[in-house]
Amino acid sequence: MTRPLSLSASPIYDPQCRRCPRLASFLDEVQAEHPSYFCAPVPPFGDPEARLVIVGLAPGMHGANASGRPFTGDHAGIILYHTLHKFGFATRPQSTSAADDLRLVNARITNAVKCLPPENKPTPAEVKTCNGYLAADLATLPDGGAVLALGRIAHDAALRALGEAPARHPFGHARQHALARGVALFDSYHCSRYNTNTRRLTAQMFRDVFDAVGGYLGAPEPVR
Repeated sequence: MTRPLSLSASPIYDPQCRRCPRLASFLDEVQAEHPSYFCAPVPPFGDPEARLVIVGLAPGMHGANASGRPFTGDHAGIILYHTLHKFGFATRPQSTSAADDLRLVNARITNAVKCLPPENKPTPAEVKTCNGYLAADLATLPDGGAVLALGRIAHDAALRALGEAPARHPFGHARQHALARGVALFDSYHCSRYNTNTRRLTAQMFRDVFDAVGGYLGAPEPVR
């Protein structure tokens, strides 16, 4: 797949990053099996001046790793983009490809780990290695902004990127954590197929989290 020409190395994202040998090797293997897949670090997507940054875990094999856009092409993206649209953060309820005309409004999506990990399980060392990119990304968050962490790994990674101690802010679905500069961290279970199929996370539970985020940011009321 041809990479977008606008993707260049920066403190937030390096399309050529191969700092994690295991992940780099795995991407090479997947690229050989699926030549049309993106198979590179997946860049953040959305508004560079967003007041809401959503942090996921890592690209999915046949989702973001294939499309080159976070949460695009896999089950987790269905509920995420639908909810973003419902709450006024996205111009469309579906993300079909990195080339569609979907835009995020005052929101950005990124991942704790930018590269596809085997079995969707990055090691603690890989999360730590990638944390510098997340720290540079979250450093652009304005005072009074919000971070939504999807799952505990994303929660811990976001706290470390913001210079906060995870032990002081335990993860819990629908929890809200007050951080420096008036930034609030919101927690949700990850919107994975497993969590939604088992109803550990329902669409209403996810909407309730966005209700809290919208209330904090002063976003428009969702359309019921």
